[in-house]
Amino acid sequence: MATVDEVDADAYGLDLAADRLTGSDASDLERAAEAALRPRRLDEFVGQRVVRDQLSLVLDAAIGRGSSPDHVLLSGPPGLGKTTLAMIIAAELGASLRVTSGPAIQHAGDLAAVLSSLDEGEVLFIDEIHRLARPAEELLYVAMEDFRVDVVVGKGAGASAIPLTLPRFTVVGATTRAGLLPAPLRDRFGFTGHLDFYSSDELERVLTRSAGLLGSALQPQAASELASRSRGTPRIANRLLRRVRDWAEVRGDGSMDLRAARAALEVYEVDDLGLDRLDRAVLRALCTRFAGGPVGLTTLAVTVGEEPETVETVAEPFLVREGLMGRTPRGRVATPAAWAHLGLTPPADGATLFA
Repeated sequence: MATVDEVDADAYGLDLAADRLTGSDASDLERAAEAALRPRRLDEFVGQRVVRDQLSLVLDAAIGRGSSPDHVLLSGPPGLGKTTLAMIIAAELGASLRVTSGPAIQHAGDLAAVLSSLDEGEVLFIDEIHRLARPAEELLYVAMEDFRVDVVVGKGAGASAIPLTLPRFTVVGATTRAGLLPAPLRDRFGFTGHLDFYSSDELERVLTRSAGLLGSALQPQAASELASRSRGTPRIANRLLRRVRDWAEVRGDGSMDLRAARAALEVYEVDDLGLDRLDRAVLRALCTRFAGGPVGLTTLAVTVGEEPETVETVAEPFLVREGLMGRTPRGRVATPAAWAHLGLTPPADGATLFA
């Protein structure tokens, strides 16, 4: 049976996974809020030092030659700045940016229409590029390498392909699952950058900058507290910052200090490690219902009242990365760190996979 929240989500077209305070995906409304906080230039972009240095070299060389740079592929988990970097690339080149996404291009004709409307030097950003339909992928191969598309005129035996020359442009592809990209498409990118999770120091700089853009002062202790609970993800850090600002304005004295940060995070049930209600529910079920596992994904999902896909894609990645859960051939198991975080004592005859 669906919960009240799930019924409301269905009624209003909401995505519960995307609306989690500590979720790395963003809704359309949140993307609009993020736009005001995005850096506009590469020297304003915090973190990802290696990718920034490499990308700066690629762009500076292209600008010096007066030509379009190689196609760029950005990979990494959601919320780390792939879309922001695409916008920065266009800004650094002084070019306009055309934005689309893999799921939005289901037919080769859709992509051909986009490509044929590009201007010289324009940047085409394709988010979630690994989800392009196969016919569109094959069309993109030729467009990226030879800067042309073949327009099919007619049907059946009388059909003919008319080559259409395209102006030189730059494709910036973003993907959260680089392994799903076919090799022919991946090989057509001249530069590939992988974005890693941010350190606490980097997130503190992100938070301080964002607070300034919001017209508020964030005290250093509060910035450190928020950074430690942001899962290494700027999107989550900025989301938590906005909730702290709300608490400070409504229930506090307007100051975003350590007290306001801790009080706001308590209201939204984000604990010291950045775990939220779903994360703790999964760990608690694993430890208290199944003695630490191993237990199958479907059984675990039913226990916490969520879909297996939600548990696997929303909660598990962070729990595994933080060493709180393990995935084994026999099922999911809780690590000693999970028991300690929940304040529980593991059974003496429990799983020993992580002992």
